[in-house]
Amino acid sequence: MGAMGHASSAELRVGILGYGIGGQRFHAPLVDATPGLSVATIVTGDPERARRARAGYPQARVVPTADELFDQVDSLDLVVVSTPNRTHVPLALRAVESGTPVVVDKPFAPTSAEAEQVVRAAEQAGVGLTVFQNRRLDSDFLTVRKVLASGRLGSVFRFESRYDRWVPKPKENWREFGDPAEAGGLLYDLGAHIVDQALQLFGPVTEVYAELDRRRAGVAVDDDSFVALRHADGVRSHLWASALAGTRNPRFRVLGDQATFTKYGLDVQEPQVISGMRPGAPGWGVEPESDAGLLGVNDQLERIPTERGRYEQFYAEVRDALRGDGDFPVDPAGAVLTLRVIEAARTAAAERRVVTLPA
Repeated sequence: MGAMGHASSAELRVGILGYGIGGQRFHAPLVDATPGLSVATIVTGDPERARRARAGYPQARVVPTADELFDQVDSLDLVVVSTPNRTHVPLALRAVESGTPVVVDKPFAPTSAEAEQVVRAAEQAGVGLTVFQNRRLDSDFLTVRKVLASGRLGSVFRFESRYDRWVPKPKENWREFGDPAEAGGLLYDLGAHIVDQALQLFGPVTEVYAELDRRRAGVAVDDDSFVALRHADGVRSHLWASALAGTRNPRFRVLGDQATFTKYGLDVQEPQVISGMRPGAPGWGVEPESDAGLLGVNDQLERIPTERGRYEQFYAEVRDALRGDGDFPVDPAGAVLTLRVIEAARTAAAERRVVTLPA
């Protein structure tokens, strides 16, 4: 989507709706670390989170409701929606209606139809819109891109991606709630990343099969998920996400007719932000050398250095787009396609069949 913003001045003012995991760990720190952007407003109704927001960003106005942000939205150049999934669409539409460019956290919307509604509204209003698919900038994913571009795998026929966690006790938050409007469960939470990554690498999907299970006692949403995709180019993607994976499995395995690439270990940027590190610090986005992937056949293997993760690139591109110097980093049409695949996976799992999507 084109670059349409309010301002071209040195400092662009950002309002962040929500100060949970997304707001605290990703958006506020990354906005704050981006030259030319400043955290101007933070919305949270939780007193403890408000205290942390004031301590972390003393220059920001911290308010308890979205209404208070939108009452003064004319003073903002960008709104970030990092609230529970069920509120993404109404808040994104409100930003669009105010004429303010907007970043929406993933999953973009509970349904592809609602996501399309937001995209249409933004296009008709001429307002910038993008989706926070930050894991396109993970170190491990950037490394897979580099290996694919090298051609050393030959013709790729299978892509395996796992995003595993060990969370044996369900948490009391909306990600674990069963109401479909919440868009809870691992397929929406982690699947929004791993499906997006598969689409980024191998393009449109024509067939979807899925197994979505609830393995932990009392859980209301999927917590152990497998999705199989057939891409239009013939590549098959096998994607896993589990809350009950107690040992390390390969994060990625890519099979070609000339070689295989296998990569263990997760991107380090989220734990680094939690520890207080910021982009630009020594070691930012750098995975341990021990997690370097292996490329080759049998015992003829070469260690492939892992690319540096670069989440900071997202908001740098947003800033440039707001100034009219480029496009927003993620085309929201891609997020709509990801949601269509997620919906097809839910249908496939419920009806125990392969779902065909139009090419």
